[in-house]
Amino acid sequence: MMNKSIDEQVTSGAAWAQFCDDLKAVGDLLLQPENPQDAFTQAEGMRYLSRLTRMGLENFLEYRDPLFPVFRRSCHETIKLGGDNPDNHYANAQIDGSFDYKITGSRGSVHYLGIGTQSGNYGKDGTLQTIGFIDADKDIAINDDGSFEIIVSQTEQPGNWLKMTDGTGMVLVRQTFHDRETETPAVLTIERLNAEGEAPAPLSSQRIAHGLMAASRYVAGSVKLFLEWSHEFRTYDLNTFKMLDHKRAQRVGGDPNIRYFYGWYDFADDEALVITTPLPECDYWNIQLCNFWMESFDYRYHRVHLNHHLAQNDGKTAEVVVAHRQLDHPNAIETAGHKEGVLMWRWIGASDHPVPQVRKVKISEIAG
Repeated sequence: MMNKSIDEQVTSGAAWAQFCDDLKAVGDLLLQPENPQDAFTQAEGMRYLSRLTRMGLENFLEYRDPLFPVFRRSCHETIKLGGDNPDNHYANAQIDGSFDYKITGSRGSVHYLGIGTQSGNYGKDGTLQTIGFIDADKDIAINDDGSFEIIVSQTEQPGNWLKMTDGTGMVLVRQTFHDRETETPAVLTIERLNAEGEAPAPLSSQRIAHGLMAASRYVAGSVKLFLEWSHEFRTYDLNTFKMLDHKRAQRVGGDPNIRYFYGWYDFADDEALVITTPLPECDYWNIQLCNFWMESFDYRYHRVHLNHHLAQNDGKTAEVVVAHRQLDHPNAIETAGHKEGVLMWRWIGASDHPVPQVRKVKISEIAG
């Protein structure tokens, strides 16, 4: 394929055939001997690949033009990646450090709004480095009616400014809810400056061939990256948390205001995990559960996560119960049919980052 011109790759069907061959090869990653081989985990793995393929095609084909960027939801209820937060509304837009952009928004009432520029992608080098970052409550001047504008550029600008570099390729927006049912999300649009009167160019063979290649590489890179993490977490002492190195989190697109903790749970049907932690001053904390592929569980139908607003606590200590079924406990979450998987804890804007402590008990010991 590489010996053919771009036009020949498209007209001969070689570009599509290579895309299909690359995806087929990614499927072999599911069957690595160190991965669980049961039908349930493998079925979720196949669905995971299908979801990542959708994400890759949208990222690198449908919404790839940095001259005409569009904010779209990336991770959501049916596309999940890297321990996505059930409390989050994620959106991203493809940009190019060669140009300047303007983000226009309405703040809404969502608890936390963070906007960052990022370089790299999981399909190239397994990184997504945060370059510039602004927090709506600390860094963005917002008008009385809730509206705001942000200039995204390499050169610092007066007012609301978001930094990028030559290698910047994406703007990522995280909106973190206390309670999705009661809060109003922010609404954001993005445009390239000085683009008035222009329209996107017609589809080219180069765009389709390069887009398909980038999409398949993204799927492969994402799977490899987070398989490495899952394998690592499975080596931890069961049912414990460890803090993820903050620089490591930043290299894969982590929010600079967040400290992440991970662990691996595995306990019997008649057992539960009781997780306790002192509560430092913080903007937000949450706990969630993920499967082997590091996808969040289906939070539409199961209570699989909890945050500082929804949990009952005395302001000094939090206690969360994890079981394989929903218990009659105000701070109980369930594993939604997963006998083992990833434990996650986040602190946002915390004055301290205590490691949550876990003890395994019999369900009969859990008080209502």
